[in-house]
Amino acid sequence: KGHSPLKIPAVSPSIFSVDLDLCVYSLHLRELLRVDAALRQEKHMMFIQIFKMCLLDLFPKKKSDDELYQKILSKQENDLEELEKGLQVKLSNTEMLGAADSEYTTLADVEKKEREYSEQLIDNMEAFWKQMEKIQPFLVDQFKCSSSKAQQLVMTLTERMTATEGRLRESQDLQALDALERTMERAHMAKTIEFLKLQIQEETKCQLAAISHGLELLTVEGKLSGRQKEELLTQQHKAFWGEAERFGREFVQRGKDRVKASLDHQAEESAKLALAQEEERRSFLAEAQPTADPEEFLQAFHTLLERQRLTQSDLEEEENVRATDTVAALCEELYRSTMETFQKFMDVLFLQTLPATTGLSRVECDYLRQEVQENAAQQLGKSDRFRKQQWKLFQDLLEQEKQVWMEEHALSAVLQTHLRDDHQTILHQVLGRLGGLSEESTRCILQGHELLLRSALRRLALRGSAVAALTSCSEQHALERGSSQCLDEHQWQLLRALEARVQEEAGRLEEEAQLTRLQLQQQLLAEAREAGQLLQQHTERALGQALLGYARNAATRSRARARDDFKRTLMEAAEESVYVTSAGVGRLVRAYDQHIGRVVQDHEERRLQQLKTLQGDRMENYRLRKKQELGDPSSGGEMAGGAPETCQAVHQRILVQQKKFLAQFTVHQRIRLDAQKQKARVMDHLEAQLESQLQEAEQSFISELAALARVPLAESRPFVNKRGLAEKPVRTKRKKPPPRDRGDPGGPTDDDPASGGHPSGSLRYRGSRLIACGHVLTPNVWAGGAGPFSGVP
Repeated sequence: KGHSPLKIPAVSPSIFSVDLDLCVYSLHLRELLRVDAALRQEKHMMFIQIFKMCLLDLFPKKKSDDELYQKILSKQENDLEELEKGLQVKLSNTEMLGAADSEYTTLADVEKKEREYSEQLIDNMEAFWKQMEKIQPFLVDQFKCSSSKAQQLVMTLTERMTATEGRLRESQDLQALDALERTMERAHMAKTIEFLKLQIQEETKCQLAAISHGLELLTVEGKLSGRQKEELLTQQHKAFWGEAERFGREFVQRGKDRVKASLDHQAEESAKLALAQEEERRSFLAEAQPTADPEEFLQAFHTLLERQRLTQSDLEEEENVRATDTVAALCEELYRSTMETFQKFMDVLFLQTLPATTGLSRVECDYLRQEVQENAAQQLGKSDRFRKQQWKLFQDLLEQEKQVWMEEHALSAVLQTHLRDDHQTILHQVLGRLGGLSEESTRCILQGHELLLRSALRRLALRGSAVAALTSCSEQHALERGSSQCLDEHQWQLLRALEARVQEEAGRLEEEAQLTRLQLQQQLLAEAREAGQLLQQHTERALGQALLGYARNAATRSRARARDDFKRTLMEAAEESVYVTSAGVGRLVRAYDQHIGRVVQDHEERRLQQLKTLQGDRMENYRLRKKQELGDPSSGGEMAGGAPETCQAVHQRILVQQKKFLAQFTVHQRIRLDAQKQKARVMDHLEAQLESQLQEAEQSFISELAALARVPLAESRPFVNKRGLAEKPVRTKRKKPPPRDRGDPGGPTDDDPASGGHPSGSLRYRGSRLIACGHVLTPNVWAGGAGPFSGVP
């Protein structure tokens, strides 16, 4: 707007075909996919290293080569490998769409593939999140790790992975900018080569126009008939355009061969570099001490991977520059060859054909040739000025494309900021309204949300770069569809004369370009909403788990308080009740002690029996294994009866025996570990049984004491033991007091020495009841176990 007609966008597509732009931007999109793949590989490697350090912190007595340690680690590594394999299969299937006509592609095909790529990468990101969520239950269920330790491991893992995502985002932004610079350079070089190819066509047209003018002069002078002129012009057109086509055909064929050779060499060098870099990474990990300073180790590892990526990028850049220089040199070589051929055509026409046809002397024909060449040079001068204008326009358009990229990048940054602020605000409001979660649970939720948010925003940032490329290419495509061809200066002058029409056309095309940009931006917004929904679902699940744990803890504390309150109430009622006597309480305590003694004795007998059974099973397995080892043919007798063993044979036999011993040692260690695991499971089961029986005895004592004190148990609730199992309340039938007409007022029975009808008996034995209740508060429980009223002040 406000520019001269030479700079309006409506002219640009006619000069520079969108096919070339599509090729350039397709390469850019592939480079962005490579960036994503490299960073995803680094994320997986970082995850494994961080997980290793967390496992060492969780199992400090285990070594890195321990079987349990390796089993846990192998599970995560295998899951990551399966995750990456599944992604590569999906990406390959998407790439193969339309592969039957793979040499040709359209902008719609590219946009469709990019959408599918984005969906598949988002699914992969979500699958990685789910894998991290499964770590804590995996450790608790499969390896009997405590929930608190597993949660601490996950929190440490999340915190360090969040820092890793920050480093990956910085690296991604730098690589995206480098990719943009390379794309601009690639577009510049492609246009340069395109200009060299177009120059041949301009040379051909100018040469033929000058020849036609020279032959026309001879025809006017009557030295050449019209029929002869047409025949000569036809011959020259066929010769010149044939040579121009040969230039284009040979340039394409030889250029492809040189580019293919360059790509093969690049692939070979890249493979060598990849092996060297893998060895470098392996050496770094072997020499590093991760647990000494985890943050320093992760930063050093990231620096190593970043340097390796830069080395790989530099190698590819060098090969690309070398290939470009080779193609440019080929173009110059073919151009000189074509110009020499054109000169030969000119010499043959004016120095051989025309003297024989017109009867002119050789000197006159040579003079005419010089005039024709000067005329061609003048036309080429005008064409050169026109091409300079085109080249300046191309540079302006390249700057406009950069501006489009910067605008799209700014819009993507605004979108990411909005998404971050929105989600963080909502999460803090939700946590503020809940208010009951512990500080540790809140920190765990915030850490997990921050990790997922950074991961999603990094994916959206790279998708924003791809959308910027598609937007620029789509605008060029929209402009080309509505514009006319402008290949020579005559058409250029006509367009300048029709400035108003061109401005109107430019406005219409600008509206179409803006509509295309809006559609792509809406697509990016839709993908951002989808990523936000995934993030919300995972955060809601984390909040639900935290609330469930809080509810369980609150219910446990509430039941414990209710139980303590009931015990306190029962104790006060027993102290005040006239039905509770010293003899009655003593009888209950003795029965309780006897019950506890029987429970403990049964537990000890079961424990000894189980230990004997386990020991017997272990000895039987050991005898069977020794019998199998003795049954195997020994390698010691192989040399018997033969020639004396050589030193090499002896050394080989020693190595075999060493390997056999090491294998047996590994088997013994595994068997011992399995036996200890089985023993632990049996002891846990016996402990659970003992705890349940002790709690049943306690509940029975409380019920009998409540029945004695005439305290109702209707409001009691099942209690929860330490293992989270609900205890069933022991129901006892309350004995109704005998009727007074039978001579029993409901006071002490025959077992109570206070009986006898003394009215002061209840007062006299009040102190004894207090002593008895004190005995109930601290009964003689086995091995210092808690009594029925433990925890009651």
